[in-house]
Amino acid sequence: MSTEIKITAGSVTVKVELNDTKAAKSIKEALPIKSEASTWGDEVYFSTPVKAPLEDAKEVVEMGDVGYWPPGKAICLFFGPTPASRGDEIRPASPVVVVGKVIGDPTILKAVRDGDSVTVELSE
Repeated sequence: MSTEIKITAGSVTVKVELNDTKAAKSIKEALPIKSEASTWGDEVYFSTPVKAPLEDAKEVVEMGDVGYWPPGKAICLFFGPTPASRGDEIRPASPVVVVGKVIGDPTILKAVRDGDSVTVELSE
């Protein structure tokens, strides 16, 4: 059975379906998480208390993918190209573990600003 979480950043809320990676399980165990948003191109990311290994690392991700970035212990929400992207690809700063997928349209994340408060919790 998959786990659904809710991420609220500023005025934007998205639901995410977590997968079965160790990093996704570690995120679920750490809930609720409170943090502060940062943006990098069409990516929103925020630090967490989660410490998980880099497993099945991805250098390029898909629109709506949710990644865990071990160097920053951060959750990353991808909704378009980043400064590291080549062409139309979506490329994280360095490899991430894909831990889930945004349900619905991830481009609503364009409204999130640096410094917005972030809350991550189990979805009801």
